[in-house]
Amino acid sequence: MNIKKTITRGALVGCCVAALCACNDYLTLYPKDIIIGKDFWKKKSDVSEMVAGAYKTMISGDVEQRALTWGLYRSDEVTLSETYTNNNLENIAAVNLLPSQSQCDWAAFYAVINRCNIVLNHAGEVLGIDPEFTEGDLEVARGQVLALRSLAYFYLVRAFRDVPLVRESYETDDKEMEIPQVAPNEVLRFCIESLEEASTLVMKSGGENSWRDYGYFTRDAVNALLAEIHLWRGSVNHNPDDYRKCVEYCDKVIDAKDVWYRDHDQERVNTRDQDDHYHLYPWENNGSNGNSNFMNSVFYQGNSREGILELQYDGTTNANSTLCNLLYRTGDNSKISQFMASQIFSTTSTDATQSSSTKVFFSKNDYRYWNFLFDVENDEFTELNIRKYAGGTVVGRQNMTDHGASFERSANRRTGEFTQNWIVFRLSDVLLMKAEALVELSQADNDEYLKDAFDLVQAVNKRSMTETAKDTLKQGDFTTHSQMEQLVLSERQRELCFEGKRWFDLMRFGYRHMTDVNMDITMSQMNEVYPELYAPMISLASRKYVTGAEMFIYKMKTEPYLYWPIYEEEMKVNSRLVQNPVFDEVKTVERN
Repeated sequence: MNIKKTITRGALVGCCVAALCACNDYLTLYPKDIIIGKDFWKKKSDVSEMVAGAYKTMISGDVEQRALTWGLYRSDEVTLSETYTNNNLENIAAVNLLPSQSQCDWAAFYAVINRCNIVLNHAGEVLGIDPEFTEGDLEVARGQVLALRSLAYFYLVRAFRDVPLVRESYETDDKEMEIPQVAPNEVLRFCIESLEEASTLVMKSGGENSWRDYGYFTRDAVNALLAEIHLWRGSVNHNPDDYRKCVEYCDKVIDAKDVWYRDHDQERVNTRDQDDHYHLYPWENNGSNGNSNFMNSVFYQGNSREGILELQYDGTTNANSTLCNLLYRTGDNSKISQFMASQIFSTTSTDATQSSSTKVFFSKNDYRYWNFLFDVENDEFTELNIRKYAGGTVVGRQNMTDHGASFERSANRRTGEFTQNWIVFRLSDVLLMKAEALVELSQADNDEYLKDAFDLVQAVNKRSMTETAKDTLKQGDFTTHSQMEQLVLSERQRELCFEGKRWFDLMRFGYRHMTDVNMDITMSQMNEVYPELYAPMISLASRKYVTGAEMFIYKMKTEPYLYWPIYEEEMKVNSRLVQNPVFDEVKTVERN
């Protein structure tokens, strides 16, 4: 489906949605058969409905499925299930990306962007008409859609590199929509400017003590997105100033979390280390079955104090069917998942300093090893089922010899019961972003930047270790830039696996070691001379293949291979689009 059909259809018919009086506005929406026009923008509720509609579009299966395919499936973390057949996914795994594949369709993201642009264009019209709609209400609405639009663009830039930058709304079919791609730096500058404005408009975190503290953009969420965009720009442009901005925005989130805890949860602060500045949610495996407070609170119940931005599902008015379809398999296999964890999660390595290890976890004292996956260390399984996000009842682990607890799966859980939020940012992610930026600011072995980065990684790692494990990581083992860069990359995978971040993490890692990268021009302006990919990055991504790794490495040669082709349906209707140059077959596509 092309952009124009998607966004104008959404603007004309389904874009206006009514917020009911339930606990979660953008989950309890239903379409209203009205057309946006001069009679619509009259009431405060009209603006609220349109903001909620933008979020409703963001949590659609079309958006989430692509975000996870782009950020998770191309990485080393998952493989296609042996019992699931899908030619498109099989081709993607073989690096046969084709413009005909639906995963290349970016229209759903542009539908989000268009709804945000509609609010930005029209919300101000309600001022002076509805006395209940104030300047403050307008600012809050603007802040939400400025931030949400930036998140959509950030996904597009990381997936396609060169994308159209749409600055105005499209609300009728007769408006011409042929927009060329622009270079990534132009899009990201636009996002940063939008987010800097949004940070002054959105509510600070904890202001409502409700789902909106997590489901809508708060100041912490805006700062987390700014941090990641600057981390991305620093990596691709080799720019220390972006790394410094990343650290600055991460500190704003960390400091805000610390202030909240000391203002609202002094009892917990008093029972823990008074010098704890991070307040990561404790694992706390309690009871005879080892139920994990961390797993329950962060992944199954959602909206924990560690959460920063979580797109909301409640299982009543909607369900997270995308996560269910991609990751969830019942115990009796009556419902199979599309993705399975790759064999790099099956056992542990023996040395935390082995940067070339083919295993993710290096300690069996790590609760994540047993709780994020089913079937580890069971030779009967050639595929590993994912528990993180996809588990039903949390079984957890009381001790590291109770292997049986890792094998239990709910056989009867229905798709409609799948209520896990889509976590975009949580606190440990921000700590590790800061650590990554500090490593890149380091000027010498064992300097303060590297030591501070190690402390951040250690804080995340220790949270998931058993009491008897103590400090598994030793600072003396990680004193050089290379050692710390590898440590941060591997700790992000241990902590954030299956959350849709790994491929983008690998891309940042690769770009930092590539030369002649120019994000101020599009790929079509490179005169067919493209930067070569960083071989260790491609080698890491190929670890998921029991066989076929050599072919994967052979096919991934230059920068354009990191990105998706432009969907052929878009090429037909927008004559100003230029195809990713490594996908030549699109040259024969007939434009309408």
